[in-house]
Amino acid sequence: MKYVLVTGGVVSGLGKGVTASSIGVVLKACGLRVTSIKIDPYLNIDAGTMSPFEHGEVFVLDDGGEVDLDLGNYERFLDVTLTRDNNITTGKIYQSVLDKERRGDYLGETIQVVPHITDAIKTWVESISLIPVDGKEGPADVCVIELGGTVGDIESRPFIEALRQLSFSVGQENFCLIHVSLIPVLGVVGEQKTKPTQHSVRDLRGLGLTPHLLACRSAQPLLENTKEKLSQLCHVAAGNILNIHDVPNIWHIPLLLRNQNAHHSILQQLNLLSIAMPPDLRDWTKMAETYDNLTNSVRIAMVGKYVAFTDSYLSVVKALLHACVACSLKPSIDWIAASDLEDDSATLTPEAHAAAWETLQNAACILVPGGFGDRGVKGMILAAKYARENNVPYLGICLGMQISVIEFARSVLSLERADSTEFDEHTPNPVVVFMPEGSRTHMGRTMRLGCRRTLFQTPDCITSKLYHNSEYVDERHRHRYEVNPDVIGILEEAGLKFVGKDDSGRRMEILELPSHPFYVGVQFHPEFKSRPGKPSALFLGLILAATGQLETYLDQHPNTS
Repeated sequence: MKYVLVTGGVVSGLGKGVTASSIGVVLKACGLRVTSIKIDPYLNIDAGTMSPFEHGEVFVLDDGGEVDLDLGNYERFLDVTLTRDNNITTGKIYQSVLDKERRGDYLGETIQVVPHITDAIKTWVESISLIPVDGKEGPADVCVIELGGTVGDIESRPFIEALRQLSFSVGQENFCLIHVSLIPVLGVVGEQKTKPTQHSVRDLRGLGLTPHLLACRSAQPLLENTKEKLSQLCHVAAGNILNIHDVPNIWHIPLLLRNQNAHHSILQQLNLLSIAMPPDLRDWTKMAETYDNLTNSVRIAMVGKYVAFTDSYLSVVKALLHACVACSLKPSIDWIAASDLEDDSATLTPEAHAAAWETLQNAACILVPGGFGDRGVKGMILAAKYARENNVPYLGICLGMQISVIEFARSVLSLERADSTEFDEHTPNPVVVFMPEGSRTHMGRTMRLGCRRTLFQTPDCITSKLYHNSEYVDERHRHRYEVNPDVIGILEEAGLKFVGKDDSGRRMEILELPSHPFYVGVQFHPEFKSRPGKPSALFLGLILAATGQLETYLDQHPNTS
């Protein structure tokens, strides 16, 4: 196995994940098979219990793994299907070592960070890198490892030591280290400063790892004298200093790397030049340039809880992007804090309330994504009501589907106190209830998680047609509460149709309002499987409906399954 390790320095948030993904894309374009591992040095077992405000969205994998959002970047860029073990955390490593200690596997040894923790990290990396993730037999050619955080963080020390040992054990021709660092510009002079990168590389070398390539993040392209200075003071060949400057969209990053011959430097370090082909990035080039040349846009109202930190909805944003590009449009997302739509907001923050409603009413479609807790729920219900009554295309995902059921029960069935037991345990009309698959007392990995099958109940529904008249669809889930199966009868009598169910028939997966141009709710998360060039069917349907193209599209795309 050949390893490419991507580390970061100076500050976090430089785009290591996109850089690592783009490196994978370029290597894949050279005809190599690529897999990915993300190391997160935090003590959490996984990302499942983390606040979206602090850590961004929780990305869900087919096997139910709740992982860092960078694994979503890997899956989208490389078109692979990763496992929960492709995300390593300090918590997972320590838990595995302590479980062995409790079983007596260490025969009374004193358990230490070196060698027990570092050995566990190396073993994990070496074993997971062998698992194929591209649907083919046998291990990949290259494993791209991203080490989260920045060099010098206390919590990342065991991982750096383990990776140092790994580089030594596998040999230099099987290990390539790429260090991502910041080149800031300070003051009115506009000089590109190399000192932060120098210090970062010095820290890395002090820990026993020497970078083979530098990936320098900057607003503008690096000047030649900046490159020369970096080369001289960081002991990296000038040809191996890559500049990842700001670009119009992230699809340009693989092209930026290709244009700087990053693949040649990596392949040379890994002794792969003899088997690799010149990178074929024609599709990527077309995709990036197509997006740059788009002029028309569509306004999408995103009504959610976490809109102050848009990474909380990263996969939803990417799925909208994929769908819009497929329709030759640019997405224009209007972020609306659900609480600003509520009646109380009209009194407390009248300007925000008025602005939120104006934005909602000017949107071509409305999307209510997933979330937990009761904050903003009243605003989401008002948004669903507005979409339903005014024939505005609506897509509700997870909580967004539950919201549409609550709103319909209150407005159409006149059940004024209809609610989810998540928000009101004592509601006399529980239309959304806790389903007995998870735990009420534990938080981590206690939900309905991962890829599950949904069976279409009728071929006549819009959703089935968008999925090319397939009899079923496999999508990823992450939730605790579901539509109460006991109220399905009265809801359907009133016009709300549940067109997708699980194989038991008890779990409602997809709802539609046949009298509406496009009013769809899904219990699963279709955004997690959306890919560039392969948009999610439901997001595509939303954008088509928003632009008046849905009927034409469905007529032109009959059964193609």
